[in-house]
Amino acid sequence: MNPKIDEFIDRATKWQKEFEKLRDIVLACDLTEELKWGQPCYSYQKSNIVLIHGFKDYCALLFFKGSLLNDPSGILIQQTRNVQVARQIRFTNMKEITKLAKVIKSYIYEAIEIERAGLKPKLKKTADFKVVEEFQKKLDKRPALRTAFEKLTPGRQKGYLLYFASAKQAKTRESRIEKYIPEILKGKGLDD
Repeated sequence: MNPKIDEFIDRATKWQKEFEKLRDIVLACDLTEELKWGQPCYSYQKSNIVLIHGFKDYCALLFFKGSLLNDPSGILIQQTRNVQVARQIRFTNMKEITKLAKVIKSYIYEAIEIERAGLKPKLKKTADFKVVEEFQKKLDKRPALRTAFEKLTPGRQKGYLLYFASAKQAKTRESRIEKYIPEILKGKGLDD
């Protein structure tokens, strides 16, 4: 047991008992406990398996390679449509956690087996993401912008493509693109 996780749970203003119960379940599966990204994270041979985190309406176990898990109980949730691999099991009270304890353990053991087997999820390529018309026109007109965009890491490229495409109105897309052209030309991502 990691003292940093004790501190995390002690500081929690919501979900404290649920965090403790989830922690007990996960630790029973012989995983290493660390604090990563400010959350209790559990790993097998230095590979992240599951993370405990809380939100306003629920707390959750996040499986890093959740898309590779079988889900016979139908409890894994894809957080947003843009999340490719991670999956959550969400809880709104202690009773739900207690009821699913055996199922949770079976999912954790399967996640460990996925790591042991070295399985990798298939990720979408940057080319699979939609390039909005407004951005495509800029890329076509400005070779330096195209070159700079192509030099970005795939993650940065996807970040921009998703951000531009998420705007519903053409005017908003245009505004976002204009705002970030200088950042793209500098080789920076959305959050750099």
